[in-house]
Amino acid sequence: MKEFDHIVVGGGAAGCVAAARLVSEQGARVLLLEAGHSNRHPLLDMPPGIFKMINGSKFMRYHQTLPQPQLDGRVQDIPQGNVLGGGSSVNAQVYMRGRPDDYDEWERELSGNADHVGWGWRDVLPHFRGMEDNNRLSNAYHGQGGPLLVSDPGHIDSVSRWFVQAVQQLGEPYNHDFNGDSQRGVGFYQFMNRAGRRSSSAYAFISPLKRDPRLEVQLHCEVQRVMIENSRAVGVVYRDKAGKEQVARARGEVILAAGALVTPKLLMLSGIGPADHLQEHGIEVQVDLPGVGQNLIDHPEVPITAYAKQPCGYYRQGDGWRMLRNGLQFKLFGSGPVTSAGVEAGAFVNPLDPTAPPSIQAFCVPIVYLDRDARDSMQDGYGMTVTTVVVKPRSRGSVRLRSSDPADMPLVSPNLLQDPADMDDMVAGQRFFLKAFRQGPLKERMREVALPQSAIDPTDEELRAHCRRHVKTNYHPASTARMGADDDPMAVLDSHMRVRGIKGLRVCDMSAVPNINAGNTAAPAMMLGSRCAELISLPSSAARPGVTAEDRSQPVPQEMGSPSA
Repeated sequence: MKEFDHIVVGGGAAGCVAAARLVSEQGARVLLLEAGHSNRHPLLDMPPGIFKMINGSKFMRYHQTLPQPQLDGRVQDIPQGNVLGGGSSVNAQVYMRGRPDDYDEWERELSGNADHVGWGWRDVLPHFRGMEDNNRLSNAYHGQGGPLLVSDPGHIDSVSRWFVQAVQQLGEPYNHDFNGDSQRGVGFYQFMNRAGRRSSSAYAFISPLKRDPRLEVQLHCEVQRVMIENSRAVGVVYRDKAGKEQVARARGEVILAAGALVTPKLLMLSGIGPADHLQEHGIEVQVDLPGVGQNLIDHPEVPITAYAKQPCGYYRQGDGWRMLRNGLQFKLFGSGPVTSAGVEAGAFVNPLDPTAPPSIQAFCVPIVYLDRDARDSMQDGYGMTVTTVVVKPRSRGSVRLRSSDPADMPLVSPNLLQDPADMDDMVAGQRFFLKAFRQGPLKERMREVALPQSAIDPTDEELRAHCRRHVKTNYHPASTARMGADDDPMAVLDSHMRVRGIKGLRVCDMSAVPNINAGNTAAPAMMLGSRCAELISLPSSAARPGVTAEDRSQPVPQEMGSPSA
């Protein structure tokens, strides 16, 4: 049995950052346990590799939901990265943080902690800036010199440009930086890559420490439970790659970072969760925390798909002679479609109230993307897909144990679009971007909109039926072991990310967030890992650990908000 200063369970976007900071900045001896594979693979490295893997890969683990009544009984898949780096090793690499109000909302919810630390925008921004090496921006919002490489798209397809121009014709402003002064508008995303190579949390934070003896990374290791003695986490029980049960002990803390679907499962298997549910499965209750596995939030997305009048986009660019041509261009000149993640352009809009914060995020994909529910009725071909995403959904789901067997996948029910307000927002988003297809660049070049059907002028009920049939995860599950105030009975964590009622145990992945951010979640997950490592290093009485004296002396960007109390 080995002993470490700290044990990090889950080598995803958050876990890699937490482990790396504990080793490099605190000199701690850390064990990082990851159930999946190595991140070193050509398809993972290349930005468009995700489209080769999304429908089946050893680097993905697929959670199947319970039948969803609000979606006419549909059962959906929720992929999770099964690889070092987690989602940051298999995602589309979009670099989004959300907006300042997201974090100021967290601060308001968490201010009821007796031993409070700040979580407002001013508290988290130094972590984002400190991690970042941006290839274009350097200002109060963006940093340079950090380990995470953030870049403009290496290649922009003409379809993406047409989309940006068409949405501007609807009156939306061009936005040169969705992580800057304002989120609203249309433009081109930035990505976590550089020169055609992915910059995952594994590459950015773990690779530089590969020769550091203080960090031990073990792959193919499934943690079974956290060991708890006298209300303190003292280690973990796990199965190694040979299937043999092993025990590792922690002198300091155990940090759970297995993702919003697996972290609550591990908590419950360890006796931490709703007492009645644990007793139902014969698990000894260590702490009755009814919020474990509750409050599941995910961004729902629905496609709009159109066929083009002429060859365009990325149709068959990964096949045959096109693949050879594109690969050769990339190898010889470092340019071409291989340097694109396949999603270059997007938008944030509020169709119901343009003066309010955006309610819809859109992604423009220069292919006809056929989900499982469209393959039987549609054909592949030249065209494009625009997905609309509700950025602040009200619907809430749950994660429960299937059994007390750690090998069993959890029971997941995301309840996408269950809240009528989410459906209203999604229908408004669909209708708004259908109008974009009637604007100059897209009107001239797209032959027809195939999804939703009756797209010329669909009724609200037709759009609702389309949403029920095609809505799916945007791959951002969150909030299943959330931080909250001391008087919140559903709060699993305090503002230090500590599990209530158990010493030496924290959660630092997207399970921990009080509410989901407006946008992609990989960058916020890395921020959570960074913040967790910082909190471990500070005494409990430390105030506002995310803000240094130097930070306080800097001017606050307009939308940054006021400092936390």
